[in-house]
Amino acid sequence: MEYLEEVEVQLTAEQQAQLARIAARAGSVPERWVTSVVVRYLDGEAHFLAAVEKGIAAAERDEFFEEEEMDPRVEAIKS
Repeated sequence: MEYLEEVEVQLTAEQQAQLARIAARAGSVPERWVTSVVVRYLDGEAHFLAAVEKGIAAAERDEFFEEEEMDPRVEAIKS
């Protein structure tokens, strides 16, 4: 794995204590827990950005849904 540069995050004493408590409850150490959280966040962000790009590409092709078509789609997603 290649690292371009090291990332350092400054936390308050209160945030560090909270991080330590949460990591301990998760059966981990703070460094490993933070890495896990960041990886999950980055995966989610990558999926979100891919969906946005897909939507933009569809819009550029004039592939739009009419408002009355969206309500059933949104309801289907919710259930």
